[in-house]
Amino acid sequence: MNTIGQAFENIAHSYYNPALGTSIVISVLFVVLLLSIYEFIVYRLVSHRAFYNRSFNICIAILPFFISTIILCLQSNIVITLGTIGALAILRFRTAVKDPVDMLYLLWSVHIGIVCGCQLYEVAVLTSLIVTVVLILMENLSIGRKPFVLVVHCSPEKENAVLGKIKEQTGKYRVKSRNFTQKGMNMVIELSVKNPGTLSDGIREIDGVEKFSIIEFDSDDVL
Repeated sequence: MNTIGQAFENIAHSYYNPALGTSIVISVLFVVLLLSIYEFIVYRLVSHRAFYNRSFNICIAILPFFISTIILCLQSNIVITLGTIGALAILRFRTAVKDPVDMLYLLWSVHIGIVCGCQLYEVAVLTSLIVTVVLILMENLSIGRKPFVLVVHCSPEKENAVLGKIKEQTGKYRVKSRNFTQKGMNMVIELSVKNPGTLSDGIREIDGVEKFSIIEFDSDDVL
């Protein structure tokens, strides 16, 4: 019974740490909460993607809480510091990051946790604001003409007519493949054009073109 009583007494005394006051912990967690909610909203609104990953967004919003409290513990005791480094060294994360931009948000969460744990709130807030502005600019900035993939099903003798319509709109194109069947030919052409609607009207006028598709190309798209 004495052992159990001492255990509860040690737990009660552990709530008071002269090197780590309660006000400091609350202030750190409060700032982390505000910045985590801010990052959660930015990821939801700024990232333009077809499939929104809510679980990943929750992950990057909760991660700073753990990191900030770890940083606080590292500042309070050298023994905890060495133990934490050893524990983290054996951790392995197997979840694949499909979008490179998602890695940026993970680093952002780690940054919030570390900086707030060091109580450098101004650095965390200013960095988050600047990163948001840069993300918005990069997501909406378009340099040059957009790349497209044109898939055409036509008769083989109409190939030059199709390429002629493409040359009227742009000089940047490349025939990626030609597939011949008994009913005709399928061509896949990579091109860069400013106005795909005008190109569509031109190809539609060609007799012998059974069907065609113009697909805006993205590095994540799979044909």
